[in-house]
Amino acid sequence: MTMPEVKQCSEIKLVGIRVLCPGDEYLKEIPKASRQLSERSDEIKNVVDRSLQHGAFVVDNSSDKEDGYWVCVEVSDYENIPADMGTLTIPPQRYAVLRHKGSNEKIREAYSELHQWIQQSGYKRLTDKWHLEVFHTWTDSQDIDVELMDSIG
Repeated sequence: MTMPEVKQCSEIKLVGIRVLCPGDEYLKEIPKASRQLSERSDEIKNVVDRSLQHGAFVVDNSSDKEDGYWVCVEVSDYENIPADMGTLTIPPQRYAVLRHKGSNEKIREAYSELHQWIQQSGYKRLTDKWHLEVFHTWTDSQDIDVELMDSIG
């Protein structure tokens, strides 16, 4: 695992599948949505990088739109969105970022390390903002490569 770093990101446009389920089922349901998105990514226009998938969620959501977990690809512009997919525009934000390589089951430990670093570095987690996970590899749950991006202030 690498050291966390701070990144400032401009607006990000995402198209994908929203996963809504009981909390203990996300580890099972997100990979299903990810496979479905991979199989259907050619239906999405203006994809920035087909080798990446984005996860998006709000820790302390305050609206139905913010509930759940989104499995998406980044697009340069919204055009002809498939009927059963949604769009999500992430505003410009600053993130604490930690790259995790390994088992999906170890993500909680990586997040704990990231949250500890955020606190020790004098930042504050913005749990009411969008958080991102940028997956470089995701097909094998025992061997994923993901950037964990926590919104900070």
